[in-house]
Amino acid sequence: MMLLLDTHALIWLATDLNQLTPKVKKSIRENSERLYVSSISALEIGLLYNRKRVALGVEPAEFMEIALWQHGLQEVPVAHEIAWASTQLKTIHSDPFDRILISTAKIHGMKIVTKDRIIPTYPGVKTIW
Repeated sequence: MMLLLDTHALIWLATDLNQLTPKVKKSIRENSERLYVSSISALEIGLLYNRKRVALGVEPAEFMEIALWQHGLQEVPVAHEIAWASTQLKTIHSDPFDRILISTAKIHGMKIVTKDRIIPTYPGVKTIW
């Protein structure tokens, strides 16, 4: 199964595994060659870092490079199809980053690793936490 990490899951995978549930850790181990992150997470991490809402230990660009390499993550770019699809979702979730993740997962048939409780309310979206 292909797993798309929400931004908080990516940060915790790279900085504090104790924040991830046993179920998530097991799924990540079992699907280690099918782990994905959206390029939109780089933007979200940069904004969180600039607002001092997340401590990474390094600059956000370096954090992303290290996390991608260290955990064998594959990056999914925000293609125009994904961006467009995110504008067509019902307005259940107003967070544009999460709307991009939802569209990415739907288009690519991925399960989203997230603790967000709104994301799984979208039809056809599968999550794990």
